[in-house]
Parts: sequence; structure tokens; C-alpha cells
Amino acid sequence: MTDTMTAERVIDVRTFWQAVGLRAVGTAIVTAEAADGPRGFLALSATHLCADPPMLMVSVDKKTSAFQTMLDGGHFAINYLSTDQADIAAPFGGKGDLKGSDRFQLGSWTRLATGAPILEGAAGAIDCKIEEVIERFGTAIVIGRVMDFTATPDVTPLVSYKGKYL
Repeated sequence: MTDTMTAERVIDVRTFWQAVGLRAVGTAIVTAEAADGPRGFLALSATHLCADPPMLMVSVDKKTSAFQTMLDGGHFAINYLSTDQADIAAPFGGKGDLKGSDRFQLGSWTRLATGAPILEGAAGAIDCKIEEVIERFGTAIVIGRVMDFTATPDVTPLVSYKGKYL
């Protein structure tokens, strides 16, 4: 067997995102609502933690307004977009002029158990109550207990791979 180890190198932010972009992920908007209104962001790291009890986790930049809204509201929802909702992803990813609650002008929104915004027509949405927050560096891992969900099985989920939607 050949040793493929190379000298350790410094990984900058751009290189990090190139490496992370090599995995295909469901395109998800994480949402929450509190007294300041609804907030949301495009999440590249939103996944299950365990099935018993049903728990999810999401990584969020602590500087985003959605993080404080999640804490204030005590909940979040992960909305997995369908292929016909790609135009909604960009503003939630910080592209364009829409900021904060103005992003919710796009699409139609409803609520489930916690009151977090749920995107109608999404491939699926999972509604969670916050159980724990773990802060590291400028990021928080928010762990939530699944309270409710909705699914639209007849739509195709929007997948992100290498910075492009499939």
C-alpha cells in the first residue's frame, strides 16, 4: 500500500468550502420566529442526531440574526426545498437585496407545532424545539427535539453539490 500522506497545509475559508462542497446535500432553509419576526438562513449543515428520541442538529453562524431569533423563540424548522424552489434559496443564502424578515415574501409560509415558519410545497419540513446549544468559535450547534413534520413525497428535493443546485 502506498502512503498518500502529504505535508500538513493550512486550510483557509475558501479551501474549506471547496472541500465541504464535495458532498451532495439537501438544500435546506432553517427558520425561526420570535417577537422580532421571522428569520432564516440557508443551511449546509442540518442533519439528524438520533432517532430515539428524535433529534436534529443544525450549525449556525452566531452573527446571523436568525441565531438570536432561534434562541428567543426556542425553536427552529428545517425546510428541505424542492427543485422548483431554487429561486428561494439564494436570498436565504445572503444573495440579493432581501434581508431578515423580507425574505419571507418569497413563497407561501405556514406553521406547525412550534410556530417556526414552514415553507409550503417544500420536499419536507421538520419542526423542532431547542434542547441544547453548543457554541464553538463563531458557530453554534443547535440541537432540537422533533415536534412535528410535513412531507410532500411527490416532489423532487433540491440538492446542492459543488455550489450548484441539481
